[in-house]
Amino acid sequence: MKQQEITQASVEELKTQTANLTEQLEKMKLTHAVSPMENPLQIRHTRRTIARLKTELTKREAQA
Repeated sequence: MKQQEITQASVEELKTQTANLTEQLEKMKLTHAVSPMENPLQIRHTRRTIARLKTELTKREAQA
């Protein structure tokens, strides 16, 4: 998810996306622990996307 998409999304969309990605990250970590993933960099990408979403949510809460 690109930063421009994140800034244009609503608060509800950001919360939903954060929850979905967090669940997906946990599944990827478990899968990777059992047997190595083809592309373990997906874990890093997902983790950083979650951080971007949470940062945007915090920024919007501070503005309100």
